[in-house]
Amino acid sequence: MFDNLSPLTQLILVFVGLAILFLAVVANNKRNKGKLSDRSTKSFKKRIEEKRREKDDKD
Repeated sequence: MFDNLSPLTQLILVFVGLAILFLAVVANNKRNKGKLSDRSTKSFKKRIEEKRREKDDKD
């Protein structure tokens, strides 16, 4: 597939591909950390109690 490209061009394409993959992993890691920090501030028990209160208020 890349046989018609010079070895230097092939090397450059490999580095560009690796850089794109690295940036994708860093962006995904940042997004996942953001989701995790949002979860740490929430408590399951508190959320359930709030939902029950809201449900009772509506009735």
